[in-house]
This record gives sequence, structure tokens and C-alpha cells, in this order.
Amino acid sequence: MDIQESIKNIPASPGVYLFYDEKGRTIYIGKALNLKKRVLSYFQSKIPNPRIELMISNAKRIDYIPTSSDEEALIYEASLIKERKPKYNIALRDDKSYPYLKLTVREDYPRLIITREIKKDGSLYYGPFTNVKLLRRAVSMMKRIFPLRVCDSIPKKECLYFHFSQCLAPCINRNINKLYRDAVIDIKLFLRGKKTILIKRLSKRMKRYAKKMQYEEALKIRDQIDALSAITGTRKSISATSSDLKELKDLLNLKQIPARIEAFDVSNISGQGAVGSMVTFFNGMPFKNDYRRFKIKTVKETDDYAMIREIVKRRYARLLSEKKKMPDLILIDGGKGHLNTALDELKKIGLKIPVASIAKRPERIFFEGKLEYVNMPYDSKAFRLIQRVRDEAHRFAISYQKIVRKKELFK
Repeated sequence: MDIQESIKNIPASPGVYLFYDEKGRTIYIGKALNLKKRVLSYFQSKIPNPRIELMISNAKRIDYIPTSSDEEALIYEASLIKERKPKYNIALRDDKSYPYLKLTVREDYPRLIITREIKKDGSLYYGPFTNVKLLRRAVSMMKRIFPLRVCDSIPKKECLYFHFSQCLAPCINRNINKLYRDAVIDIKLFLRGKKTILIKRLSKRMKRYAKKMQYEEALKIRDQIDALSAITGTRKSISATSSDLKELKDLLNLKQIPARIEAFDVSNISGQGAVGSMVTFFNGMPFKNDYRRFKIKTVKETDDYAMIREIVKRRYARLLSEKKKMPDLILIDGGKGHLNTALDELKKIGLKIPVASIAKRPERIFFEGKLEYVNMPYDSKAFRLIQRVRDEAHRFAISYQKIVRKKELFK
């Protein structure tokens, strides 16, 4: 397959891209918020940089690693460059103090911190990184998944990070040495880009807890796996994209594979305690870090259309103002009316994003521009994917609605 032709299958999502020469050697590694746009830029116009122009002339194959965010791509890029030392990646000069990630493995309870100084103290250093702002966001993301302590010295009582499930709290839990060592090994694997190994390791641990009927601990690990599984973590050839997503792309006639899907649902009881939910799926897997809850503010009566209108507006007006990446596909739990409501609101905001909806009894999928429902086989991978995404949005809305109702009853 021609290299430019094969680029068409690269998703417009965050990730790391790798160029290989004819002998299969990695010659260049880069990261991008939009993989497709970035890779295409190398081939669409003459590049004034002779080094990059030479690199493109030697490139015979492209791989990519999709990630959930630019922050994660930053970590993988640094890890892969350090491991493979690609020929055309410029080495960072020593005369500038670039930030590194430091894992203080010599401490009883190691921490992950950002530093500009490398010391011979037995710590592990990762980097260097050129974007400290993005690195700070990456560390924040990792703290939500790997519960290492953040304090300089261990205090006498737990802090908010423990209550947010972002710290194992060695300050009050003196019998967590094994758990903490596991967490340190986990984050080492993540920082080295070994996500497939990490997920297998977590899965075995979760099964052990479940077998011992320690379900609360098993659920915590399941949440870790969900967050990590939002990205497969394995290198994907551009000619071997996910089959269910590719099938969905073809059936809906989308311009690109819908790597990121955001789905909405609303829930209320006779107009009371009205809430909305948004779940995010990345590469066909739930990505819970990007789930969102909405308490309906502008609709007082039972009007699902108006509620959908409100949460769609709030979500995408905010993304637009913050200049953040839009999803590849929006899914609404509802029928043709719900679909048209969402499309109308997006049009008012000035956005053009593919939107589909899925109705119940019978289950029918509607898509913009089609007068009738989409003729999608019930047993197809694409149909089952849409059902999974819809069901998760519905579950998340119901769970939030119950929380709101309990608070109202308590009042």
C-alpha cells in the first residue's frame, strides 16, 4: 500500500507516530494532538527543513500509538525516543535545564515529581521533556490512576488525596507496603509505555481480590483498568485499525474512524431531579476520566429535547471556548427528534460534528442527513458498539439521578 494512501486510516486523535525506514528501523518519533493532521503535514507541502525532508524520503512505513490525551502522548514520546534513539530526532542540548520526571524509588514510599536537576540519589529519571505545562497535566492524569503519595514528608493524618482515592495514605495505613510496591511497579511500566503488560498485571490482581470476595478492592482496580483500557496501549499498524470502529465508519459513511465517541443521556422523574450524563469511549473502550455529569439548570418541566439541548450546548460551547479537541462522533440516547435537537444546537454554536442517535423498542439508529433509520444489522460489531456506549450513558445518568434524589430527600 502506498504510504500516503495508508495515512487515510490514521485517526484524528492524540497519540504518538513512528516513521520506519526500509529495514524496519525507527527513524523518527513525534507526538500530536491530531495524528492524521500532523502526519499529513509532512507530505502536503515542501518542508523547508532539509533534515525532515531527508527523513521523509527515507520513510517507508508509519505506525501510531493512539492515546487518550496529549499529556499521555508526551510520556510515550519521551519513553520511546529514549529507548530507540531515532536517527532524525534532535538530541536536547545540555545548556538548557529541561524538566524530568523523578521517581524517588529509594524512599520507603516513593513519589513522582517534576525536577530540573538530575542527582545521583538512586532515583529513576524519565525525560527530558520540552513542555513543562503539558508535563504537569500529565502528572495530574497519572495521579488519578496511580495512588502514590505527593507529600514531601509523611504527615500524621490523611489528606484530601486519600479521600479522592488518589493516595494509598501510608500516613495512616502502615500495612500497605505490598500494595505500595505494586503501585510503584505499575507506574514504572506505564512510564516505559508497557501498557499491555500493565493491564494484564492489573487484571490478575483484580481476579485475586474477587476470588477472596474483596470486592471493593477489585472494583478500584477495575476502575484503573477502565482508565488505562481507553487506549489499547499496543502499537497499531495503520493498516490494522479496530474492526468495530472501522465498520461503524463505513456504515455511517464517516470521513474518519470515530476513535473518540461522546454519548449523552438525560434522566428525571416527572421533571424532578433532572440530570444529564456524558460518557466517553476511546477506541471502543470507556474512558472514565472524561465522563461528565450535568445538573439541568434551565428546564423545569419534563422536556427531554430541551434537556438534551442544554447539555449539548454546555459541553461543546465550553470545548470551543477552551479550544479543545472535539469528538469524532456524538451519540444521543433517543430517537430522530433527539438527534435533530442536538444537531440544531451544534449548528447554533457553529460546530459541524457527526451525530447519531439510538432509539428503543425497536432499537433503531438514526444519523444526520438520513430520512429513515440506518440499515445496520443487529448482530454487527458496529451496532453492538453503539449499544454499549448508549447503555453506559444511560447507566451513568441513572446513577447520578439517584445521588441527586437522595440529597433532595435528605434536605
